[in-house]
Amino acid sequence: MTSDLSGAKWFKSTASQPSGDCVEAAHLDGGMVGIRVSKNTSGPALVFTPTAWDAFTDGIRAGEFD
Repeated sequence: MTSDLSGAKWFKSTASQPSGDCVEAAHLDGGMVGIRVSKNTSGPALVFTPTAWDAFTDGIRAGEFD
């Protein structure tokens, strides 16, 4: 699956550090969520379905990736 990210409005967390080593996110059409590395804005992005994004963020909160 490919997504058109040309019109995406990317944002960083308000908890991001000023060093620029951050992940940016964008809310996309159809409830999809895009994620990319802020240092490489022209590089690849991961795109999650709404269900996959919810599972991912639930896993983060539960400490699955610690």
